[in-house]
Amino acid sequence: MLRTVARFALAALLIAAGTAHLTVLRRGYRIAVPDWATRVLRTDKDMIVVASGAVEIVLGAGLVALPKERRRIGAAIAAFFVAVLPGNVHQWRTGASAPGLDTDRRRFGRLFLQPVLVAWALWAGGGGNDTPGRAG
Repeated sequence: MLRTVARFALAALLIAAGTAHLTVLRRGYRIAVPDWATRVLRTDKDMIVVASGAVEIVLGAGLVALPKERRRIGAAIAAFFVAVLPGNVHQWRTGASAPGLDTDRRRFGRLFLQPVLVAWALWAGGGGNDTPGRAG
C-alpha cells in the first residue's frame, strides 16, 4: 500500500514538473542548463528543457500505466534524476535564481534532494506487488 502511494505520488510529481517544463516555468528552467550541455547535445537550452519535460511526463505516466515495467521505469527515473544533477550543481555554483530556488541555501539544499529522489524512484518502481511480507 505504501509503495503504491509512493509510486502515484512520484508519478504526479514527474507529470507536474514535466508540464511546468513545457509551460509556466519553461523560461526559469533554462537557467539550470549548463552551457556545456548545449555543446554536448548540439541543441539549445530551450530544447533541453522541453525534452526533459517530455521525458518526465512519459516516465511519470509509464510508472502507473505500465505495471509490468515498474522496475525498469523506476530505474529509468532514477537515471533521469542522476542525469539532471549536473544542472542542479551548475545552478548552485552560478547562483542563478529560478522559481523556488532563489537563494544559495535553497539551491544547495536541492542538491541533497537528488539522492532522495533516486532512492524514491528505485523503491517506488521496485516489486510487482504490494503484499506485506513478500519481496517487492
